[in-house]
Amino acid sequence: MKTKITTLIILLFTIFINAQTVIGKWNSIDEKTGEIDSVVEVYEKNGKVFGKIIDITDPKNKIALCTLCTGSKKNKPVLGMHILYKLEQNSNQKWSGGYGLDPRKGNYFNVYIKLVKPNKLKVRGYAGIPLFGKTVYWERVQ
Repeated sequence: MKTKITTLIILLFTIFINAQTVIGKWNSIDEKTGEIDSVVEVYEKNGKVFGKIIDITDPKNKIALCTLCTGSKKNKPVLGMHILYKLEQNSNQKWSGGYGLDPRKGNYFNVYIKLVKPNKLKVRGYAGIPLFGKTVYWERVQ
């Protein structure tokens, strides 16, 4: 009985800790349709946060190439592509200082991400200052 209670406590603690971080898998929502269009895995490497597309829901788009990208990303598969780079935590729930990539338009931009709820991530892309930008919200994959 003691083992079951200990296991339950560890499981609940793990779920609570996971829900308080940006690390994990997030559903990206298509702003036109309101449907999930991709899954982005946000992970930490050497103290910085990165994100890459690990799934695309539309089978036709799974083989899409980043034709509008420039440089080393030009004509590379969107599936598996990194779209968040080198974000550093600068407050309890906000990461910034890096940059992002929109593979639909081939644009690089400044970005910050902020955990607004345990299962909701604010992604703000902007040029110059955050005042001039665009915000999308991702939902944690359940």
